[in-house]
Amino acid sequence: MAMAVIERIPALRVWLGEARAAGRRIGLVPTMGYLHEGHLSLVRAARGDCDIVVVSVFVNPTQFGPNEDFDRYPRDFERDRRLCAEAGVDAIFHPLVDEMYPSGPPFTTVSVSRLSAGLCGRSRPTHFAGVATVVAKLLNIVAPDRAYFGEKDYQQLAVIRTMVRDLDIPVEIVGCPTVREPDGLAMSSRNTLLTPEARAQAPILHRALLRGRDMVASGEADPCAVTEAVREMIQSADLAEIDYIEVVGTDDLQPPARLDGRVLVAVAVRFGGVRLIDNTVVGNGSA
Repeated sequence: MAMAVIERIPALRVWLGEARAAGRRIGLVPTMGYLHEGHLSLVRAARGDCDIVVVSVFVNPTQFGPNEDFDRYPRDFERDRRLCAEAGVDAIFHPLVDEMYPSGPPFTTVSVSRLSAGLCGRSRPTHFAGVATVVAKLLNIVAPDRAYFGEKDYQQLAVIRTMVRDLDIPVEIVGCPTVREPDGLAMSSRNTLLTPEARAQAPILHRALLRGRDMVASGEADPCAVTEAVREMIQSADLAEIDYIEVVGTDDLQPPARLDGRVLVAVAVRFGGVRLIDNTVVGNGSA
């Protein structure tokens, strides 16, 4: 069966209704397009679990702040279409902004308090309301059995899991491991915006996180010692402009007084104006 490309919500619901009536399990991979191996790893996970795989390709304007990179965000739908077809996707949902937000910015939004306030939420205060709102819409439109998200966006994953639990949305949220370039840089659509010099320096993020992970694994209990060691290493890259370096609990995303159990070491850094995020989980039971 040829892969379907569907732009309208009613048409997607009709198409999925036939699959659902046949008892088929549906997996959703929400994306903003410009697909890379990280996205395709989510598709493969969905393909292994589900009978029908839907990939949404939608650059969501409501999760970008006034001076952020919505207009610069890379787009290449024909490439996305080819990669999805090669990966065995059954349908791409590719709506226009007017289809998702026919009256302009929505009057109704979803806000997940506390989890959205720190980390990326501190410098991007409207971001996670935009993420939660569009994901809630996609889950209502597709009604998947499972939806797949990358652990690189750990805070986003935590926000979505909490939203689904709090609103009793009948879907299983599946987190998948971060996929990296050979030099350790976490795969991201924004990597294509890096200058050659910035791209050469960006892998310092992963190396610095490994230093923090090793400190925690070796018994360091002071979160400030970990953040300062990570900061020192990142600052050795002259293009790096640090947004944050934090150590927080993996469940509540709150900074602990002392490190005990599983924690998230997370960073956000700009290289030449391109904002990159990365993280590692370490502690009891972590890999």
